[in-house]
Amino acid sequence: MKTMYDKDRLIVVTNDDGYEAPGFAAAIEVAREFGRVVAVAPATPQSGRSQAITIYDPLFLRKHHSEPGLEIYSFSGTPVDCVKFTFDHMLKDVKVDLVISGINHGSNSTINVLYSGTMGAAIEGSFYGCPSVGLSLLDHSHDADFTDAKRYGREIIASVLSSEEQREQLCLNVNVPAVAEIKGVRVCRQCRGLWREDFFPHVDPNGRQYFWLTGDYTNYEPQAEDTDEWALANGYVSVVPIQIDLTSYRDMDYLNKILK
Repeated sequence: MKTMYDKDRLIVVTNDDGYEAPGFAAAIEVAREFGRVVAVAPATPQSGRSQAITIYDPLFLRKHHSEPGLEIYSFSGTPVDCVKFTFDHMLKDVKVDLVISGINHGSNSTINVLYSGTMGAAIEGSFYGCPSVGLSLLDHSHDADFTDAKRYGREIIASVLSSEEQREQLCLNVNVPAVAEIKGVRVCRQCRGLWREDFFPHVDPNGRQYFWLTGDYTNYEPQAEDTDEWALANGYVSVVPIQIDLTSYRDMDYLNKILK
């Protein structure tokens, strides 16, 4: 791929696994191929925090690294806190050209997009009017191989940045399967499915009952070839454009009929 580095391009990188996660370093590596990078990630893992923000606790910023074209920080808040702080305080009145959130350790396909701190940060980034890409690899292990995630993330980001038609508030949910050979990239819709949780009870040394959360995912459309779940199960990178408007337009006529 032809180099697309632009010294005037500014990229914000964040994640939800914390600033020490290998996926965060992988995302920074990709981002640096396109421009200057300011990377701000949670100080501790924040998976499943979605659009959560910190209201009742103070927030602390710590700089970990600085060199020409790269600054890396940890922030004591949520992924969305990181994005808000970066845009509204650190880079206030400075144009940001791209937000990258990830690379997440684990899938954010289907209904996971609603719970994901990775995608919460990407969605928040799109609110500021610049393209935002959430990158996830279907491998939860700490020593996951991010080679393919970096490769396809790089290609997708290059396509977005080089497009003559810039889409306002573009937000992409990109998931990369952990397979020996990836077949390509598919633009998909979000698969319909739900998690059903189990709460396993235990007793601590003081006799108090506590619970561990686990659960199983049910795919309602296992044969639908236009979904992200089908693409991933069949060895493709899934790319789902995320829409922020949660209005159920199909129910508006129904409600206008019954709420008279």
